[in-house]
Amino acid sequence: QVQLVESGGGLVQAGGSLRLSCAASGSIFSINSMGWYRQVSGKQRELVADIHSSGDTNWADSVKGRFTISRDIAKNTVYLQMSSLKPEDTAVYYCNALITSDWGRGNYWGQGTQVTVSS
Repeated sequence: QVQLVESGGGLVQAGGSLRLSCAASGSIFSINSMGWYRQVSGKQRELVADIHSSGDTNWADSVKGRFTISRDIAKNTVYLQMSSLKPEDTAVYYCNALITSDWGRGNYWGQGTQVTVSS
């Protein structure tokens, strides 16, 4: 069984910073990609950023230049450093990972962490 555990959400003023962490655990053979999505109530979940085993990254245009994604391969952990936060960044942020384990290849989600940016 694979689990993703997130931490680091919270309340911050506009212009502030937050760092999200997501650690994968379980019988993991390899991690193909890890990343972050976000969802506002009533809207579709959208990609914020992800990073692949190759090091390639994908980004939402709305966060380019403000957010940074990084990983610690040894710890099976991905980080999202969010700076210059805006009220429109308010959402539930979900960690996502494509992982090969003893269960086979699977797409996994974290439980979600709330990020609220006040104006």
